[in-house]
Amino acid sequence: MLAGTGAAGAVALTATGCGTTPKPQDALRGTVVAQTTDVPEGGGLLLMDAKLVITQPEPGTFLAFSASCTHGGCTVQEVTTEILCLCHHSKFGLDGEVLQGPAVDPLEQFEVKVEGTDIILV
Repeated sequence: MLAGTGAAGAVALTATGCGTTPKPQDALRGTVVAQTTDVPEGGGLLLMDAKLVITQPEPGTFLAFSASCTHGGCTVQEVTTEILCLCHHSKFGLDGEVLQGPAVDPLEQFEVKVEGTDIILV
């Protein structure tokens, strides 16, 4: 009977631990992730290592999103006037909203603040 309880406890512990995996962006909170001069107006910047997309949809407005496509989890590969996931051809606007599926959910947004030319992930 005790052996069964131990195994169930181990399963419960494993299941609890699954939801606590930190996102790559969490380690960057409070740090400078880009310079305003690196993000084109009406476009964006893909930071592959940070798994972030920084956009500037309007002059002086900077937004940050997860670079993981909400459809299949692929990392988006291109940022022009749109954010493109070439795995399954989803397209997102510079505001992270879906423009073309198969993705149905917007990109996860992160808060940023600008100090001088520094873009800091909050």
